[in-house]
Parts: sequence; C-alpha cells; structure tokens
Amino acid sequence: MRINEEKYINLIMYILFKCLNKPNLGKTVLCTVMYFIDFNYYELYGDFLTKETYIKSRKGIKPKHFKEITQSLIDKNQLFLRKEPYFTRTIHRYYPTSIPSLKFTPQELRVINSSIRKLSDSNATSITRFAWHDKPLVNTELGDEINYNDVFLR
Repeated sequence: MRINEEKYINLIMYILFKCLNKPNLGKTVLCTVMYFIDFNYYELYGDFLTKETYIKSRKGIKPKHFKEITQSLIDKNQLFLRKEPYFTRTIHRYYPTSIPSLKFTPQELRVINSSIRKLSDSNATSITRFAWHDKPLVNTELGDEINYNDVFLR
C-alpha cells in the first residue's frame, strides 16, 4: 500500500498548527495522534486517510514514513525541528513555517479534530500507555506492522 503523501503532509502540518501552543506535543505525541486519526477514520468509514503503515515499537507507535517525510519538509523549509526540554526529558518539537491549507473533507476533519481534542493534551508517557490498550496494538508483536482491520475488535 502506497501512502497518500499529500494527505500525510497536510495531516502533519494541520496537527502541528492546531497544537502550536501545546508544550507537550513532541514526536511521540504527534505520531500517536496520527495513528489514532488514521485508525479511527478506518474504523468509521472503512477507508484509509493517509495509508501510512504503523509499527509497534518499545517506545510506542512508529509511522513508517514519518522520518523521511518530516526531513523532506525540513529540507524545503516548511518545517522546523527543535529539541526542547520538557520537565526531566528532551522532546523533539516540530514547528510549521507556514499556515497549512485545509485539504480535508468535512468528514475527515470531524475525525481529525475529534482525535486532536481527545489526545493532544497528553504527554508521551500517558498517550503511549493509553495506546498500548488499543486492540490493534494489543494484537501486534513488537516490531510488526499494526493491522488496520484490528480496529473492528475494539
């Protein structure tokens, strides 16, 4: 399955823009919010939003194409990465350098905004703990791809 790169980039930029003033929104929170948006959308509509492949890792959820896409956006000066202190840790914070365009349908925006409202105030520890109880992750071994169809076991 090939990702929808335009939708993927728009999703990253939209989440970052909506959560710009949230000091907790580091890479772990961003990736987990993206996971829930994609999987919630699939559960509700039986269709893929970004078509991203997510991997279960010791630190939580890793979107397969996240590093290459964010690096591409940094190289094009559309995104800025900064390591910042967050309590006793250092988080990787991404900042959009422009206002993102809204290239989402009203249906997509409902799922995106709902997931952002529900999850974006979490820190990395609490959102990862929450995600570990989601059926798709429960049914996946470390290092394996998370199966979208497992959302129907929720």
